[in-house]
Amino acid sequence: MRYLIGVDDTDSLDSRGTGNLVRPLAEWLQTDRLAEPHGITRHQLLVDSDIPCTSHNSSACMSIDTENVEAVWETARDFLVLESAAGSDVGLCLGRWDTISQEVVAFGRRAKAEVLTLQEAEQAASKSHIRVAGLKGNGGGIIGALAAIGLHRDGNDGRFLWLPGLRELQGTYSVAQIYDKAQIDRVCSLDGAELSVDALVNVGQGVSPLLRGGLATLFVEEKKHGWYALDRDRVKSLSK
Repeated sequence: MRYLIGVDDTDSLDSRGTGNLVRPLAEWLQTDRLAEPHGITRHQLLVDSDIPCTSHNSSACMSIDTENVEAVWETARDFLVLESAAGSDVGLCLGRWDTISQEVVAFGRRAKAEVLTLQEAEQAASKSHIRVAGLKGNGGGIIGALAAIGLHRDGNDGRFLWLPGLRELQGTYSVAQIYDKAQIDRVCSLDGAELSVDALVNVGQGVSPLLRGGLATLFVEEKKHGWYALDRDRVKSLSK
């Protein structure tokens, strides 16, 4: 069964960052055969003086399949308590894909433009039967964790920090090879035109697909008579 795990750990200068927590968590869940991770997305939330964060105020969402949700929840809690930085606000949320409501999606969108409260997050999560836990600090990390779940479920925000096979994708491949080597769903130009499976794409030293239309989408551009994946700076600008 498909679930989403939301994590936020961004309010300590000593923190390694949320992405650096969620990637090893995915490895831990997979190694222990508790879940099959399918991807991790990063979501940019509002940066405001009223929101504690290091600099970017981002949160992350991991998509998994599992038949042992209790063990996943306990393992994720234990991992984040152990690995997160001292003094950080760590929030954890876990929701089943098919019960995540439009209210949670709207909460995620609002978190990109508004200062939200812990009470609002807890109320929205409760209505969708999403488990929440503030593991350190004042529990405020729940806000970003729930927002990440809503934005990932909506399918049109953020960029992938991890996908199976993504880090090994370096150099030039046909689109068919890209589909085969990594769990990328679509390769297209910025105007949405999908490339043929025979087209060659230079992905450089690594790519960051975006979550668009519910799909892991690799955007490319044509230059020097060939197709090139957008560089990381371009991708970051599109994922704000």
